[in-house]
Amino acid sequence: MQPTTGSRDDRPVRRRRGRTAARVCAGVVTLILAGAVAVPATAADPRPAGHGVGAVLQRLVDAEQATAALVRTRDGRHRDAAAFGTADLETGRPARAHGHFRVGSVTKTFVATVVLQLADEGRLGLDDPIERHLPGVVPGGEDISVRQLLNHTSGLYNYTEAMDATYDNMLRPYTPQELLGFAFEHDPYFPPGEGWHYSNTNYAVAGLLIEELTGTPYGEQVERRILRPLGLRHTSVPGDDMTLPRPHARGYEPAPDGGGLRDVTELHPSGAWAAGEMVSTTADLERFLDALMEGRLTSDESLAEMRETVATGVPGNAYGLGVASSDLSCGGEVWGHSGGIFGFVTDASRADDGRQLTLSVNPLPGLEPSTVTELYDAFYC
Repeated sequence: MQPTTGSRDDRPVRRRRGRTAARVCAGVVTLILAGAVAVPATAADPRPAGHGVGAVLQRLVDAEQATAALVRTRDGRHRDAAAFGTADLETGRPARAHGHFRVGSVTKTFVATVVLQLADEGRLGLDDPIERHLPGVVPGGEDISVRQLLNHTSGLYNYTEAMDATYDNMLRPYTPQELLGFAFEHDPYFPPGEGWHYSNTNYAVAGLLIEELTGTPYGEQVERRILRPLGLRHTSVPGDDMTLPRPHARGYEPAPDGGGLRDVTELHPSGAWAAGEMVSTTADLERFLDALMEGRLTSDESLAEMRETVATGVPGNAYGLGVASSDLSCGGEVWGHSGGIFGFVTDASRADDGRQLTLSVNPLPGLEPSTVTELYDAFYC
């Protein structure tokens, strides 16, 4: 789940993206942590990764801002994958470039893709009120459209701001109805369509929408429509499985008693659900975003709708339907999505010339929010 909480009071401004414009998405995850811990600065796959990207990630490990970092780059026909740091602080096992990780809010891009496929099949319209498909589920749902769920202009309160979303509380199962209940105890941020606020509640509702229209769990639809056709064998919707497939780097956070770090790798995915529960690898995420932005998963019309963005209030950033655009310091832009969940930060992006940068970082206290921008500069600029 991506901890972005920016909002705007003015009406969102849409920006139409053409088919030949920039392709995939990006967002910066802001982490506010405290403390530090010594970490072995091991480079498991020390090959340089995409221009200066490898140097930036090795520096994060050396500076004890991350225990591990995985990266995959594509520049024309050249692909590279590398890992830096230590996968397990107890054993000293090195991180592996093909490791699995929790993708957090990159899950939203998969969910939005399924919703757009349902629109292509005529099962819904993007401007349908959510009340038409989920009667009585969302307060004020007659005034909230499917589009507004996907681009975070619904105004629905973010359930992760309403619940006590500590790691300890992510060790038990939740139902989607419980998650929505946390949100609906609070008034909306603004009337539908009158602002922008990142809200995981939107994608919990989108998950229920998929299930209502298909009669099957949303994860089955993601698997049937995206994972199997693209051969994404290392991507999963974990459901009740609290573990990660091997290999993987473990995630950590400061211990509550102030005594160093605690392992937060295992958690119950239902607390993130359709807003952020999925697991993947850098290779699978690269393949998914490439297929999506090349028009192999939706119609051209739906892809154009996906790239129609609204302002987020963050300069240089805009949000579409499950994807976001970020302006580059050297001109142009990239498309993608970022994700943050306990122990893991993910970012996947793609430029209009086909270059791609996909990474997973296991953050430590002190990780700078500007790191993703620095990585973009190193690779794209």
